[in-house]
Amino acid sequence: MTNDNLKYPVSGFDLLHTESDDRLRRILTAALPHRVNCTVNSYRECDYWDAAFFNLDRVKIFQAASDVEKCAILQLTNRSLLEESYFIEKAGVGYMAKMVLLAETVEERMLYGLFAADEATHLSHIGYFCPEMEQIGSENPFLRLLAEVVESADKTVLLFVLQVVLEGWGLSHYRRLAKECRHEVLAELFFSFLDAEARHHATGSLLFEEISISQSSQTLIIELLARFLMMVQVGPQSVLTAIERVMGHLSRSQKIQILQELDTETHSGMRLKLLRSLMQGGSGDAIVQALEERGYFAPLPAHKCVY
Repeated sequence: MTNDNLKYPVSGFDLLHTESDDRLRRILTAALPHRVNCTVNSYRECDYWDAAFFNLDRVKIFQAASDVEKCAILQLTNRSLLEESYFIEKAGVGYMAKMVLLAETVEERMLYGLFAADEATHLSHIGYFCPEMEQIGSENPFLRLLAEVVESADKTVLLFVLQVVLEGWGLSHYRRLAKECRHEVLAELFFSFLDAEARHHATGSLLFEEISISQSSQTLIIELLARFLMMVQVGPQSVLTAIERVMGHLSRSQKIQILQELDTETHSGMRLKLLRSLMQGGSGDAIVQALEERGYFAPLPAHKCVY
């Protein structure tokens, strides 16, 4: 399947929303199975996840910052999490619709139709907390990679990279966001995503097991996952960026110190270990071996995470 005849990419990152009073939006609102009932604006965005969530409480420059600067840094880090979740779900709607067309059985087609509805519901709910979302896909390296992957015509690549690995990763990520979120409604929202995400992951794992992976598919999977693992290896770069945006230019030595205080090797090591476990089993073992041999499951020390 190619996207040559479609006006927009499968990810839908460039798709715009209709006007707030549009009739189509009213029909959509009525069709959604659940609604979010809260006054989002009554809660400060910088308070969704606190400094300890990002390990900022260990960072000296953050500790020495004013209350206004601390709130600004937290607002950027909080916003980054919400934006990433928003665009992941936005891409998910397009991906599941694409998989409906790639389905090889009636049951598979029905499942992906239901999964598309899951993603549409999640997108709507996250949208309550991102009412004026900007198109940031091109600025976020993970989202750029995600957009590239969903355009693949190789179903094996789609199943393994997106559903086996990234959906599995997303389960752990959303669980932590839910558990440590200080906003009750937003926490419940992320908890409500977990059952659907688990079904998406389990389905991808099951379908991937039934496929005989070709050498070309394996090569592409390794290339894509290597790029993703490199992003994980270099630690919490978004936190470093948020600090620099608020506090001003940071020298290389300051960045290294901040990443050391953020305990970047532990931060990355835990995530790389999880990702390795998600890839293991069956045809995934050869992929893990290839990535292991190239050192992609090893976290990097702080001085190698600053360019």
